[in-house]
Amino acid sequence: MDETEMNDGIKVVVADATHEKYVDTILATITDSAKKRGSGIASRTHAYLATKMKERKAVIALAGPEEEFAGFCYIESWGNKSFVANSGLIVVEKFRKHHLATRIKQTAFTLSRLRWPHAKLFGLTSQSAVMKINTALGYVPVTFAELTDDEAYWKGCGTPENPCCVNCDILARTGRKYCICTAMLYDPEKHPDEQLPVQLPDDVVKMAREAAARNQR
Repeated sequence: MDETEMNDGIKVVVADATHEKYVDTILATITDSAKKRGSGIASRTHAYLATKMKERKAVIALAGPEEEFAGFCYIESWGNKSFVANSGLIVVEKFRKHHLATRIKQTAFTLSRLRWPHAKLFGLTSQSAVMKINTALGYVPVTFAELTDDEAYWKGCGTPENPCCVNCDILARTGRKYCICTAMLYDPEKHPDEQLPVQLPDDVVKMAREAAARNQR
């Protein structure tokens, strides 16, 4: 199994098709967290997240020998693969003392850099904890205009008529110039020869580099 482990019994792995059984729990956890925070989050379907797992574009954290769901993040590429986002970061509340958000993001970041080495990594977040993690990885705050203009990405926020996020009316009202979220960007050209934050298993590295060579989405 592909994993990076600490001594707390929680493993952070690059997800595959065998992890689809966790998708409904992941979706419920994301929705519940957004409600508690009173913030928005782009909605995703079971089929969407299951496909991300099958394509090896997701990271999942599992706790103990029972492999209890502990956290998750998935990866998307936009703008003809020139932009990549690590999205849907969630950590189950009972596991929030294990630096899991950082571990998951570091793993997703490393996988993204290997699989799309020339892409800019970006994100929209309203969470200060995520902003701190992104900053440590080399992201900087930017204007929305510096993010992808791929309409498929922005559809994830929805419209006032068909909202996917509770704040999408703000995005529409400002002509997509700003919203509640902060835009952050990592430009690989500004970080030449930078060491990746975690070491992934050899088979994952091989898969990612082969995908990069094929320029796979």
